[in-house]
Amino acid sequence: MENIDVRKLPKNIEAEQALIGAVLQNNKALEKISEFLLPEHFADSTHQKIYEIMSKLITNGHTADVTTMKDYMEQEGILKNVGGVPYLMKLADSASPLTNVENYAQFIYDKYLRRELINTGYEIVNAAVEENVDVSAADQIEEAEKALYNLADQGNPQGGFLDFSAALDSSMGMIQKAYQREGRISGLPTGLNKLDYRIGGLNDSDLIIIAGRPGMGKTALATNIAYNVADYLLRDKETPPENKGVAFFSLEMSADQLASRILSTVTQTQIQKMRNGEISEPEFMRITAAVRELQKIPLYIDDTPGVSISAIRTRARRLKRSKGLGLVVIDYIQLISGSNNKRSEGNRVQELSEISRGLKILAKELKVPVIALSQLNRGVEARDDKRPLMSDLRESGSIEQDADIVMFVYRENYYIHNSEPKPQDGEAPDKFTKKHADWEKRDRETLNLAEVIIGKQRHGPTGTVKLFWNGEYAQFGNLAEEDKLPEQRG
Repeated sequence: MENIDVRKLPKNIEAEQALIGAVLQNNKALEKISEFLLPEHFADSTHQKIYEIMSKLITNGHTADVTTMKDYMEQEGILKNVGGVPYLMKLADSASPLTNVENYAQFIYDKYLRRELINTGYEIVNAAVEENVDVSAADQIEEAEKALYNLADQGNPQGGFLDFSAALDSSMGMIQKAYQREGRISGLPTGLNKLDYRIGGLNDSDLIIIAGRPGMGKTALATNIAYNVADYLLRDKETPPENKGVAFFSLEMSADQLASRILSTVTQTQIQKMRNGEISEPEFMRITAAVRELQKIPLYIDDTPGVSISAIRTRARRLKRSKGLGLVVIDYIQLISGSNNKRSEGNRVQELSEISRGLKILAKELKVPVIALSQLNRGVEARDDKRPLMSDLRESGSIEQDADIVMFVYRENYYIHNSEPKPQDGEAPDKFTKKHADWEKRDRETLNLAEVIIGKQRHGPTGTVKLFWNGEYAQFGNLAEEDKLPEQRG
């Protein structure tokens, strides 16, 4: 710790002595603290060594007391370095039978974090002062954030086993929430009733993949859901502040393009007309009013191209702590950059596996649903029935394995509309006319239809949900003629 007065660093030697003494008196006390309290967390180097040896003896099934510690340290030739037998006896006598080792351990760990925070601060300052030409200021900021969040995450004593009774209480809370909530869903509502009914809404810690070929409307569906959830979170009084937000990582489209899409959907105005200024005064007034309302929506867009999975996790954590976070949306997985891991270098499938695992970890860590879009391989186009299958994801690393839900977006009209029949040589005019009329009929019938095919659902059935689609405004919605919810089918 260069340029730091070590004497003034946060520490509490008496707490360290009391904790070591408590463990020497009752070796079982180590079980309560060994998962998160490590030797390096002690400020005194002597205490570091004693705690390390004491932990090693107990872990190996031996008793750790003054006698066994003395014998071990004599064999290692370090007894004098730790103050000899008198100091060991002093430590053993420094704790009362009522010493709470967990509180002392947390206190010692807190002092360690403060020392590390000071050290990290100095490193950040020194790195900035050096002005290394190979490292940009933006890179330094990201490294600083990473260092701080790593510091916050390490040694977390909150992990470990959960009593089954506590797990049941949590499960019952989810069931009660679904029972009391309008629409009977446990998670966040997507605004698409039949989809919500099928998957139970967007549930905490779930990784949800929306996949499809280009032109199917993946981004439109994700954008519609993100807006609907953000609007719901804004208005829902029961949602705690730390969950009132939607993060949208748009790796393909810019933030203003994404905003224009949402504005187009909400105001039912064509994007092209808005961009070209071909709108009437009433339309302009309607758009202006919509913008004022939309500015209240807790939707946050990050359009950094090629962002890494570690940066996504860092920024999502930061947003949750600063403004609140209830949902993360990423468009799309294949545009996330790798981690520069030597093992996966040059192996994109392995990189995608690391990315999908990172997204699942993010969902569990922040306790929010994560929606990630994914491209499909071209094998779909070679089939007569172009509805996507789970096998179309197989070349994308372990996405299928890591996901809790995999949904495919499919619009039959995309293929029908692009397959307008042409007159064939020698074909009778009336035969071609009928063929073209049949094509026009199918084109009209499928124009506003879309399918969401649920290919995998860890907690429920698979199946297909039909939705309304309006390509003019990139809008997904509920089908007006289908008021009844479908029966469940596997």
